[in-house]
Amino acid sequence: MTARDFPNWEALYQEKPVETMPWFNPSLDADVEHALLTLDLSTGEALDLGTGPGTQAMALAERGFRVTATDLSATAIRQAAAKATEQGLSISFRQDDILNSHLDQSFDLILDRGCFHVLPPDSRSIYVQTVANLLKPKRYLLLKCFSQQETREAGPYRFTPEEIQQIFSERFQLRSVEQTVYQGTLDPLPKAVFCILEKQ
Repeated sequence: MTARDFPNWEALYQEKPVETMPWFNPSLDADVEHALLTLDLSTGEALDLGTGPGTQAMALAERGFRVTATDLSATAIRQAAAKATEQGLSISFRQDDILNSHLDQSFDLILDRGCFHVLPPDSRSIYVQTVANLLKPKRYLLLKCFSQQETREAGPYRFTPEEIQQIFSERFQLRSVEQTVYQGTLDPLPKAVFCILEKQ
């Protein structure tokens, strides 16, 4: 697998309005919403990993979750926290690196719609162990990442359902996986896989 180049996330959030970023979606992704309905999840402690613009975290808070939202970029966190405050939402925004995390609580739900697929391949096992340790037993990771079916040259690493199964099998059961699209500002929308993973 060819190594991929990614921007300096902090510089990116300082230079560009979040509304112009490829992954910006003002509302909760439809597949995330469907998963919450399928799993009958409407409350509890939720973590939005790589929150970026914070829109998914805010949508979860509006639905009744107690939300913690993290990102590598301090600017992204500051901007998202300001918008949440404007909307009267109480969300714990924290700068954090999932590969060297300082989070010390456990969650009922973790949402990742853009963190895992930009991590270096040799750090994926660290991600799996860290995320599993942050989840309560039998709780869920909702993972969205670029699909192997995506043909653009640039962008995150791509995955097949079989690769997701293999990478996460030590700590998670793959409950479901579907081919979908990555909601955002690109046209056409990138192809993605959406996975429901249950901590074993």
